[in-house]
Amino acid sequence: MVVEKKPSEQQRHGDQVADYQRVIAAQWVEKIFGSYQYFRLWLVQLVGSLGDWLGFLAIAAAATELGGGTPETAVGFVFSARIIPGLFLAPLAGVLVDRWNRKQVMIICDLGRVFILVLLPFATTVWHLVLASFALEIFTLLWIPAKDSVVPSIVPEESLTTVNSLQMAATYGTVPIAAALFIFLGRFADKIESWPGSTNLNADQIGLGFFADSLTFLFSALMIYFIVIPERTRKEPSSRERPKLNLRSTIDELREGWEFIFVNPIVKAVCAALGAGLIGGGMLIPLGPIFAKDVLGENPANGMSVLQTALGIGVAVGVATVALSRQKISQVRLFVISVFGAGISLFIATSMSGLWPAAALIGFLGLFAGAIYVLGFTLLQISVSEDLRGRIFSAVYTIVRLSLIIAMSIGPFVAATFNGLSEEFFDKQVEVFNWEIFVPGVRVTLWLASLIIVGAGFLALSAVRNLISQETEDNTKENTGS
Repeated sequence: MVVEKKPSEQQRHGDQVADYQRVIAAQWVEKIFGSYQYFRLWLVQLVGSLGDWLGFLAIAAAATELGGGTPETAVGFVFSARIIPGLFLAPLAGVLVDRWNRKQVMIICDLGRVFILVLLPFATTVWHLVLASFALEIFTLLWIPAKDSVVPSIVPEESLTTVNSLQMAATYGTVPIAAALFIFLGRFADKIESWPGSTNLNADQIGLGFFADSLTFLFSALMIYFIVIPERTRKEPSSRERPKLNLRSTIDELREGWEFIFVNPIVKAVCAALGAGLIGGGMLIPLGPIFAKDVLGENPANGMSVLQTALGIGVAVGVATVALSRQKISQVRLFVISVFGAGISLFIATSMSGLWPAAALIGFLGLFAGAIYVLGFTLLQISVSEDLRGRIFSAVYTIVRLSLIIAMSIGPFVAATFNGLSEEFFDKQVEVFNWEIFVPGVRVTLWLASLIIVGAGFLALSAVRNLISQETEDNTKENTGS
């Protein structure tokens, strides 16, 4: 006869405490991340971003090492292979993402990146790196819109602003961690260089960087496999059987996505603000060191470091502020205000002649830029139907890439042109109300950049003016009624 042993009072109490702690943990996860499924996806983004930055450092080091006497050219070729495909293939990637199972797309892309990264330590020429970079970018072009399309399906609408803030933190907050990890891998490689087989595996700093990056994508594939994503609900007319993928159907679906950008006022406002705003704001990237030297009188590297730090802190504050705002102000209105704020901040910052006043105002630029990013993606997720998300997010990324390329390639030439004109006609000095202002080409160009951002604000405002007016009327009626 077997006597069943009853749990003691202490054991029952322990089980109750454990159950209570699990409930509290689950409630905390849902409160912060919107849902437990998104919490898993956020971990994927966190680890994946760490791997992306680590891979960025490793591939740059590999290109420099394999570039021989022209490392700059080698690095340029490798990173061109990461930028150029997005300009031409991102729209097609959006069509495919809207057709295929997005969860499967993410898993296959992650496994594809694992395969490529495991082979990269054995690359022997720059062209191996170029081809690998091209393939990695194709997988990224599919993975990102698939991920962005999935988020609104697993997160309540009221939590989208918060989770987009968390997404930005995961993307950019891992940069210093990746840099520290890459340094650690270099020291670890020195320790294991005498181990049997380490030479055959190319387990130096660069090789270990690629291997570590591959593990992050393997982790991503495994985590995504266990994420529960609801079945997609198709609305008319998309619920009809789609034609087979061919040139005609692809063009039709591309046109459908781009037409929606110009028809939907919120999507049009976000795309206009991001596109024109990044053309203006992106000029700060190549012109920052010149501004620090010519206008602020600082060492270019040190001055730019201070400005970049201020910008980063501002972005973090902006993202956190929007995440904690609890939507006390209309998201559409706050988005437009942030675009104007970014342009005005850049104009005043580049009007300063001292490093620290300029850095403080660049911090405000970062604050508004962080708000623009979070609110822009939130508005897109709310406004775009499920069947169009892949194409819309791919279009947005195309606009972002193209705008940054225009800003970084044209900005220095515009500054040089203005510099010559200012020197010839004004001797780089103008007098306004008995106040002499130093106007080198870089300052004039950054003023122009700030005006472009303000222009983006007017474009966004014109697109959503009716929505803002309707919100104002609704609030007035509500307040009158109360």
